Amino acid sequence: MTANFPDWMIPPRPSGWEADDLDHLPQAPRHTELIDGALIFMMSPQRSWHSRLVENLTFALRHAAPDGFDVEREMTVRLDRRSRPEPDILITTAAYDPDRTWYAPEDVVVMIEVVSAESADRDRSLKPFKYAQARIPHFWRIEDEDGAATVHTYELDPMTSSYVPTGIHRDRLRLTAPFPIDLNLDTLVP
Repeated sequence: MTANFPDWMIPPRPSGWEADDLDHLPQAPRHTELIDGALIFMMSPQRSWHSRLVENLTFALRHAAPDGFDVEREMTVRLDRRSRPEPDILITTAAYDPDRTWYAPEDVVVMIEVVSAESADRDRSLKPFKYAQARIPHFWRIEDEDGAATVHTYELDPMTSSYVPTGIHRDRLRLTAPFPIDLNLDTLVP
C-alpha cells in the first residue's frame, strides 16, 4: 500500500528539503522544523504545562535581559543549508526585525528546549549536538519533574565544540552567563 501525500509535502529536489524552503511552505503545519533535510511536524497536542512554562519563561527572560539581548519564542534557527530547527525559546543579540522568519547561529546565545513526550529524543540528543556544531554558546533543556520545571544548563566548550553541563536547577535558576539571571522556577508553572 502506498500513501498519497499532498504535493506540497514532496521535496522540491531529490536531495530533500533545504532551510530556505520553509519560507515557501504556507501549507505546512505551524511549528514545522527541518532537520537534516527532513520536515518534522509537531504531531501531538501541546500540554498546558509546556505552553505556560514557555510563555512565562519568555516573559521572565525578556524582563531580565539587559540591553543588547532579546528573547524570542518558537522561531527557527538556520543552522546550515539542510537544518532549521525551532527551539521553544531563544536568546539573541540580533536587532529586532518584524519581517524576520529565522535567526543565524551567530546571532543566538542560548537555545532553550522544553522537553515533551513527542520531542524528547530530539531535545535530549540530536538538537544539542546540532546546536553545539553550530557553535551556539549555551543550551538549556527543561524537564517536567512531577509538575516542577528543572533546568539543565550547558555551555559550549570551544576546544571540543560540544556542550559541558554547568548545572541542574530546581526551584531557582541562577546564572551569570550570558547575563545575570535569578528566576524563581516555581512561579513559571502553576
